[in-house]
Amino acid sequence: MVNLEWYRTFKSVYKNGNFSLAAKELFISQPAVSQQISMLEAHVGYKLFNRKSKGVEPTEYAKLLNNLIIEALDRLENVENGFRAKAFDANRLISIGISKHLMHSLGSALVSKFEFIDFSFHENDTLFELVDSKKLDFAVVTKKYDTFDTIQKKVGEIKQVIVGSNNIDASELKSNIKIKNFSAIEHWLNDQKWFSHNAQIPHIKLFWLHVFNKKRPSMIPNYIIPSEYEMLEIISKNTGIAVVWDCNAKSLIAENKIQLLWNSKQMPSTEVFLLSGKNDNLNTIFENIEVELKRVLG
Repeated sequence: MVNLEWYRTFKSVYKNGNFSLAAKELFISQPAVSQQISMLEAHVGYKLFNRKSKGVEPTEYAKLLNNLIIEALDRLENVENGFRAKAFDANRLISIGISKHLMHSLGSALVSKFEFIDFSFHENDTLFELVDSKKLDFAVVTKKYDTFDTIQKKVGEIKQVIVGSNNIDASELKSNIKIKNFSAIEHWLNDQKWFSHNAQIPHIKLFWLHVFNKKRPSMIPNYIIPSEYEMLEIISKNTGIAVVWDCNAKSLIAENKIQLLWNSKQMPSTEVFLLSGKNDNLNTIFENIEVELKRVLG
């Protein structure tokens, strides 16, 4: 049976016209090159190279053999290099920055796709600075940055919605939403127990600004839980409502653990972007992360 390494060695000797240069290219010893060429010559039954003062010269049969095998050998090597690149990408430790509030819905989706990930939690501007300074490979952000030194691609959109525990009777709220009685809606919401992931209630303020055209709601949060997904899990076991990203609430709503109270058309969507520094070695990984995030947010 022929050994494909013999053909690889033949190709290198044919190209370089020298056993020593072929040995350096293949990272093997010169005697190993000579031995493999001798074994290939014995297999094909023809002499392949004539020695000269400076290297070797291919025989006519070597020229014929080269024409016959070079295309197939190049294809095999391309396949091999492709597998090596994929194996490198799959096993390389990559660092990804993300908001802790999007970790469960977006970050966890990447765990099944890569063997090694070092996650860190930061807000948008810090994430951009870390990627820009090459301290992070990738970041998931909800803000567009004008930069030439990083790659930024939109992977989807998310939106803030109001959700609540299943033990809340929301019939009055939904009736008022249907007739667009915003005064009654706001009064009902103010009477509920509120959860927030931040004492400054940024999500709630933004919702009130867009939906009620007010800079600040009159309610105050009863509970501050600094992780949005953990907050949702607690809501599902207690009584209360919150403004959250729809991507975080989706699975819990589908599992009937919480209920969607209001997905207002006045509340705009927020774009989600994948950030990376300009690095050719990260291109394939970037594309894989991009595909996965688009799948989750699609």
